[in-house]
Amino acid sequence: MQPLSGLKVLDFSTLLPGPLATLILSEAGADVLKIERPATGDDMRSFPPFVAGESALFALLNRGKRSLALDLKNADAWATIEPLVRTADVLVEQFRPGVMARLGLDCDRLTAINPRLIYCSITGYGQDGPKADTVGHDLTYLAEAGVLAQAKLGAVPPVLAADIAGGAYPAVMNILLALRQRDTSGRGCRLDIAMAEQSLTFAVGGLAELWSTGKSPTPGGWLLTGGSPRYQLYATSDGRWVAAAPLEEKFWQRFCTLIELPAALCNDRLSPEATRAAVARLIAAAPAARWRALFAGEDVSAAVVMSLEEAVADPQIVARGVLAHRLAVAGREMPALPVPVTPGFRQTPGTATAPKLGEKT
Repeated sequence: MQPLSGLKVLDFSTLLPGPLATLILSEAGADVLKIERPATGDDMRSFPPFVAGESALFALLNRGKRSLALDLKNADAWATIEPLVRTADVLVEQFRPGVMARLGLDCDRLTAINPRLIYCSITGYGQDGPKADTVGHDLTYLAEAGVLAQAKLGAVPPVLAADIAGGAYPAVMNILLALRQRDTSGRGCRLDIAMAEQSLTFAVGGLAELWSTGKSPTPGGWLLTGGSPRYQLYATSDGRWVAAAPLEEKFWQRFCTLIELPAALCNDRLSPEATRAAVARLIAAAPAARWRALFAGEDVSAAVVMSLEEAVADPQIVARGVLAHRLAVAGREMPALPVPVTPGFRQTPGTATAPKLGEKT
């Protein structure tokens, strides 16, 4: 028995944050019914890359769910929605504030017919406040949370941190907390997840400096954003990179010994920039293969930056079965998206599919 077996989830969300949240619930045993627009469905269905015309992104995020195609603006939609709401445990929606109310699906109306319903709204800025109606995406949420200002800018971050760790993950955490509370109270509740404010947590180092000194750290100036030679990316002679993070003194001293850093520069407190430049010269003098071999088995917290192809084939990932679950897309099989659900709470690894639009209508 999976921990969320028997739990019924209505998913009105699209794109990434909500669908990832309901994917996690589904992987733990919940029955997720995805409500989609007729004809086009979730916008993610049109996002590349495609496998025989089907979006691989959509398939990764909606594995194992069911789909109901329904025009929520149609006056007859309520006749379909009402019995689903009566038996649902959780509802997840991702519209801007006020949209669900205009559709006649606001929290007050739905919880009046099902007081046990947990109604989770995921938005950029929350249900109230001066920015509540402002449109945004992952990059703008990180920008307005002060997160991007801590790095030396010039490239778009490759991690959708606000969508995933600021939206999907807090939604799941609070849904589980609400379910636990419901066990005691017998009643559901309203959850208001705002991705921009949740992203403030990622600025923990900058907030510590701001609130202790009254000043924000300079871009790339904090310990863990590039302000120390002990936490840096160093280029190798063959165009690759070493991610060096020997923060603790014992790791740092071993790192210095292995790369043969002059003793006078090992005390990086004297001149952090001089030490950083010296480490950069040493790392740049040899190819990535040398550094990978040198650091192997050593307590130095340093690694060669892997390509995604290397990462998914890494022996550690393979040994732990991280990609054991499979996904079938247009007759082609690929690994399913890894989710933060411990193996003991998931089904035995097997192959599942994402729903065809409206297949459960």
